Amino acid sequence: MPVGKSSGVAKYTAPAPQQTAATTNGGALPGDFSDFLKLVAKSPALITGYSKILKAAGYYRGKVGNKYTPAFQKALVAAESDRAEISVANPMSREQFFAQLDPGSVGGSSGGSSGPSTVTNVTKYTPESAKQFIDLIVQDTLGRKATAAEVTKYTKTLKNLEKKASTITRYSGGGANQTQVTTPGINEQQYLIDQISGTDEGKANKVLGFYETFMNALGAK
Repeated sequence: MPVGKSSGVAKYTAPAPQQTAATTNGGALPGDFSDFLKLVAKSPALITGYSKILKAAGYYRGKVGNKYTPAFQKALVAAESDRAEISVANPMSREQFFAQLDPGSVGGSSGGSSGPSTVTNVTKYTPESAKQFIDLIVQDTLGRKATAAEVTKYTKTLKNLEKKASTITRYSGGGANQTQVTTPGINEQQYLIDQISGTDEGKANKVLGFYETFMNALGAK
């Protein structure tokens, strides 16, 4: 763990094996870094913020998001290793190191919080899943399976809806003041139901349904 100080910033010294709190790829992690990993793992906003910085700096090649993955931790470990090497000649805190990689993206040593980050969740349909989804809606709306032409038509509709149907989650602040705001997109299922119900066949089925309900209310057989 850190020993000695220079300019008020602790230097990094590799700990003895019995002092380590975790290991990665067979390498020992100092206790303070292990605590840092645990802190990041509990915060979706920090995961998103650090993954953006690590990806931009070339440490991380995975998808930027709010999930703590093995690949993301390996990127953090690699960055920490570089920080330790640099600190031998130029001592700097972890926050100062990340600030040099991407100024303003992560709170500095003054205690500032991470900047706003946004995660967009998009549902992409494979041809098979799109067909299954469309079949269910047509069956429920028209009482039959979808034709090949309908599958082609509404698969294209689902593709065009991807961006509008995406769910956007915005994170801001940090610690006890962290805020998460989720904005839902268009409901693809309801959209297709409305589209299918608006066809001539859909309108006819709707009228027939009203008629059957009316006759049943009168007790007609």
